[in-house]
Parts: sequence; structure tokens; C-alpha cells
Amino acid sequence: MNRPVLLAVAHGSRDPAAQQTVLSLAGRAGGLAAGIEVRTAFLQHAGPSLAEALAAAGGRHVTVVPLLLSAGYHLGTDIGEAAGRAGVPVAAPLGPDPGLVPALADRLRAAGAPAGTPVVLAAAGSTDPRAVGDARHQAALLASHLQAPVLAAFASAARPTVGEAVADLAARTGGPVAAASYLLAPGVFAGRLMPRPACPAPASPAPLPPAPARPARAPPAA
Repeated sequence: MNRPVLLAVAHGSRDPAAQQTVLSLAGRAGGLAAGIEVRTAFLQHAGPSLAEALAAAGGRHVTVVPLLLSAGYHLGTDIGEAAGRAGVPVAAPLGPDPGLVPALADRLRAAGAPAGTPVVLAAAGSTDPRAVGDARHQAALLASHLQAPVLAAFASAARPTVGEAVADLAARTGGPVAAASYLLAPGVFAGRLMPRPACPAPASPAPLPPAPARPARAPPAA
């Protein structure tokens, strides 16, 4: 008897570590999903493509699960249109969601960020206001849990940048600021969020446990 298929669809990256992270996440999900076969697909830079994975599933019952942390273009167009043509349902993206808050909080604790430390939640960024709004929603969920200010910031396409957000929170609170990455896997955007002059040092991807966040301070004034 053919098991139903959970097709986990990630953005994709030229960085091999990104693909390995997605495969690891899918493997963990498969270990928890009794009676369901978990497969992966990528929107770009890696294979199989979503169209290829849907075709390979044949007549089996498939549910597409976007490995995305927000709504936006990729969900509505790349995934939505392909799934619509295949006649398969699409689940909501992984975030924003209260279930992500413990992972983010654990990263901050592992980094040694004291309770009450303001946090910059560093997301990829998008020109789609839905994606920006979702990142800000996740920041609000984390702020409620931490009982501390949390400000969403972006690596590209939206403001504030991570550096701007750290400077803003440091100016408002007069103390150190912690930065946590709101990304699923390594890749271009993670590279933009890594330590460099005049920029804080965020965590590696939040929902998976390999590495913690690190406290960051605002860059010195010019």
C-alpha cells in the first residue's frame, strides 16, 4: 500500500550545507510521521524541483509543506501555482508560529544572553509586505515570551537592516543587544548576517539546534 507523501519544499541554495540542512530536517520529520513518506523538493539551485517531485509522486496522495518562515511570492506563486496545477493541497508556511519561539529562546540562552536582553530577529527580507509582516509577527511572539523588546530586521529588500536594528535597540535601552537568525538553513542570506565590520553577529538558523546565537552590540558611532 502506498503511503501518503508529505512533500517538504525549500527555497534552495547554491550552498551544499543548505541542502543538507533541509534533508536533515526532512529526515527528522520522517522519523516522527508514522505512515507518511517525507520527500523534499527545491524551488531553485537544487533538485528535485517541485514539478519533478510532484510528477514522481504519481497518483499518490500528496500534501505540500513549504519550508518557509513566512508567506510571500514563493508561497503564492512558485508553490501555489505548481500545486494548483497538480491538484494537491498546500499547508501553511512554518512561520510565524508560537512553536518556533522555544527554539529561538533556547538559542539566546545558549549564547549567554541575560534575561531581558533586547533582541534583533534577523530575517532574509522581501519586497512582499506579507513576508515582512510575518517576520514582525514572529518578533512580537518572541517578545511576549521573553518579556523583552524584539525587533525584526532584514538582510535585504526591507528595513531596518540588522545593523540599524541593533543600533536602534541599543540607543533605546542603553545596553547590549542579542541578535538571532530567523533562517532555516545556511546560504546567501545567512552569509549576509554573519559577523563583519559594523554589523552584529547573529545566530545560525533558529529552528535547528547545531549552533547558538551570540550577543551583539551596536557598532560604534562614526
